[in-house]
Amino acid sequence: MDQQNQNLFELQLDQPSTAYLGEAAKWAKFLAIMGFIFCGLMIIIALFAGSIIGAAVSAAGSGMSSMLGTGFFTTIYLIIGAIYFFPCLYLFRFASQMQDAIRNHEQNRLQDSFKNLKSCFKFMGILIIIMLCFYVLAIIGGMIFGLTSMM
Repeated sequence: MDQQNQNLFELQLDQPSTAYLGEAAKWAKFLAIMGFIFCGLMIIIALFAGSIIGAAVSAAGSGMSSMLGTGFFTTIYLIIGAIYFFPCLYLFRFASQMQDAIRNHEQNRLQDSFKNLKSCFKFMGILIIIMLCFYVLAIIGGMIFGLTSMM
C-alpha cells in the first residue's frame, strides 16, 4: 500500500503528456496576450466612456445624468480591466514557465507553472462565487422592490 502511494507522488511526464502540455502552453500564452490586449482596450475605453455616455444621457434629457456621472462609467471600466488583468497574468506566467520547463527539462519551472495555473483557476473561481452572490442579491433586491411597488 505504501508503495502505491509513493508512486502516485512520483509521476513522470511521458512524451505525449509533454506534447499536450506544450500545446496547452502555446494556447494559454495566446489567450493571455489577447487578454492583456483587451485589458488595455478596457482602460482606453474607460478614459472615454464616461464622457461619451454622460453626453448621450444628457442629450436624451434623462434625469439619470446626475446619478450616473462620467466618473461612474470610468471607474467601472477601470475596475473590470484591473480584475481581468490578474487571471491573464497568471495564465501568461503558466504558459511561459511551462514552455521553459519543457524546453529545459526543469522540475522547478514545471512546479511554478502549475502553481500559476492553480492561481488562475482559484482567482476565477473566487470571482465567479462573488458574481453569483451579486446576482442572488440583485434578484432578491428586485423581488423586494417589485413587492413593495405593488403595495
